[in-house]
Amino acid sequence: MTGKVYLIGAGPGDPELLTLKAYRLLKQADVVLYDRLVGKEIIELIPESAEKMYVGKAKSLHSLPQEEINSLLAAKAKEGHMVVRLKGGDPFIFGRGGEELEELIEEGVPFEVVPGVTAAAGCAAYAGIPLTHRDYAQSVRFLTGHLKDGTTDLPWEELVHPAQTLVIYMGLTGLKDISQSLIRFGMSPSMPVAIVEKGTTSEQRVFTSTIQDVYGVSIENEAKSPALLIIGEVVTLQKKLEWYGKY
Repeated sequence: MTGKVYLIGAGPGDPELLTLKAYRLLKQADVVLYDRLVGKEIIELIPESAEKMYVGKAKSLHSLPQEEINSLLAAKAKEGHMVVRLKGGDPFIFGRGGEELEELIEEGVPFEVVPGVTAAAGCAAYAGIPLTHRDYAQSVRFLTGHLKDGTTDLPWEELVHPAQTLVIYMGLTGLKDISQSLIRFGMSPSMPVAIVEKGTTSEQRVFTSTIQDVYGVSIENEAKSPALLIIGEVVTLQKKLEWYGKY
């Protein structure tokens, strides 16, 4: 009898940001395949009876190639197991969730998707930065700074736009190139930027700067991944609205 795969978003780190459905399914799992960005406290929620498999990826360092993860999910489900594929954030926002489901469909394996709090929403909230605000930004755009071919070749002209917030996932490695490119395509060098490191966790750090100086600020503070970049006038509200660890 074929089992089932549950593709679950674990949120950005704080275990209390798990959805009720994610928590319930995690507690019932037979097999859990989890990523690098899933918080330690969330991994500790996995039942001892469940088979735990780490399949995380860091930049250019994969414990398992994506194709093997896809096949493994199908194989474990075909053994009759209730399989949880646990991903940091939301599985459909830079989480490769779609690629994994395509394989399950080809293999005839049933599945469900459980959305999670994506890093943009979670980290911005815990940093005190509203991604939209009537006075500053009427739109928000999510981008990844780590593309499939290893470059940071983004549609720069579209990104330099008034009243828009940019949120760049995995943007720390290419930060120098990102900041220089945005300025080159017309962004004001004084545009506010925030780096949110390990957002929503007890180790969260937030650094605010300008697009011109942000790379130097990241080096000076030894900012480390996972980190999120937030670019836009909304960042000016951070000092006023920060709350996490303060109250």
